[in-house]
Amino acid sequence: MSPDDKVTPLRPKRPCPECGKPSARETYPFCSKRCKDIDLNRWLKDVYVIPGRDDEDDDDHQK
Repeated sequence: MSPDDKVTPLRPKRPCPECGKPSARETYPFCSKRCKDIDLNRWLKDVYVIPGRDDEDDDDHQK
């Protein structure tokens, strides 16, 4: 039994959402800085969009 066997990880190991490799602690949930930057670039270019409610759009136009 090694000392690492006694330590419970803070986060579960997951596959990287970009490439599927195991995630790294430094760049969680990604496996590398490269995959993390790819994801950030998609957010910045509006590839990913979080939809808003229809009534939120109406409130902005009335002000």
